[in-house]
Amino acid sequence: MIVRFSLMLGIFIFTSACGTGQLNNTNEIDSLSKALTPELKEKYAAQIKIKYEQLLGNRFSGQIVISKNGQIIFEDYKGYANMADKTPVTAETPIHLASISKTFTAMLVLKLWEQKQIDLKDLVTKYLPTFPYKSVTIEQLLAHRSGLPDYTYLMDPPKYITVKTKNKRGKWVSKQQLDPKAKNYKESNYNNQDVLDFLSKKRPKPQANPDKVFKYCNTNYVMLALIVEKITGKDFPNYMHETIFKPLKMEHSFVFSDSLKSRYIPSYTDKSIPYKIEKYDLIYGDKNVYSTAKDLLIWDNALRGASFLTQATIQMAYEPKSPLTKDYHNYGFGWRMILAPNEDKLIFHNGWWHGNNTVFTRFIKEQITIIILGNKYNKTIYKGKQFASVFTGKVDSTGTDD
Repeated sequence: MIVRFSLMLGIFIFTSACGTGQLNNTNEIDSLSKALTPELKEKYAAQIKIKYEQLLGNRFSGQIVISKNGQIIFEDYKGYANMADKTPVTAETPIHLASISKTFTAMLVLKLWEQKQIDLKDLVTKYLPTFPYKSVTIEQLLAHRSGLPDYTYLMDPPKYITVKTKNKRGKWVSKQQLDPKAKNYKESNYNNQDVLDFLSKKRPKPQANPDKVFKYCNTNYVMLALIVEKITGKDFPNYMHETIFKPLKMEHSFVFSDSLKSRYIPSYTDKSIPYKIEKYDLIYGDKNVYSTAKDLLIWDNALRGASFLTQATIQMAYEPKSPLTKDYHNYGFGWRMILAPNEDKLIFHNGWWHGNNTVFTRFIKEQITIIILGNKYNKTIYKGKQFASVFTGKVDSTGTDD
């Protein structure tokens, strides 16, 4: 049974169903691989409900799904997918995942590696000959150890000026037009090839030498998407659909691209102002996967089993690729992680793009998954890891808001 709560339910459910104590008695569960009893699911759900109202309250717009042992314990859908016509957010509403999209790009590359179509030690130039940073490898892109500059800080928008022209009635009117003196600007939206062309022509200074330090950089995953296209001979959005979304029956997931431009789904500022499509919105690999919380749960379950990649490959992706930081944070291949001593391995990725704040938090041993997808800007969403305390009885002491 799935326990779903309306926002109108009160504290009564909590007090009548579960009393007042934290649920940290592991004797209540015979085995992590076994189904939770309906009574235990109700207890967990009631505590999550209280924390949900305290943490996100009426400010939240989006989807939340929390599962334990592969079973949904709590879910809710709140706010509007389209604020203009008051279309509500539902379980089927696709929401921009922002950088959670990188988990799909990375696993797609590792699938090609399993199929022996790519070597992670290969130089990027083997697949993208015009790529100007000659010593960067595939695995350095995956682990954000390439030192590449981030395109989002480099590729400027088109330059416009105001000019006065006469209309048909002979009246002078002001008009915006592209500045003819501006060079190397593109009036339409950028795509992945534009990013590569920019790097090739401008050769911006890298942030660091390859494999010296961890530098989170969106450019890495833009290049990976181009490499997937080069190897497969298929455009990245369609290959993602054929290889991941369709086989796993992720029916509400897709990669946004130029062909879907007319169906752009806006997100919103915290003042409910919609974001219009802008210069970077057709670039994929680093972002641009739209999905739902339930589809992400399918993705989570696929990675916990062996229906997409072998467990050996998945474990390789979860291994830290850089020295541990003082707060035990690290990055593998497409995944952030926290590897604190005597704690369950936390594999996660957050995202932010325009008004979308997203959380995909996965406790591996405890089989706890927390998915929160917001379409109205709300930084509090990044505190979603706190829901795990309902199951573990432990207060969150490490942040995941990066």
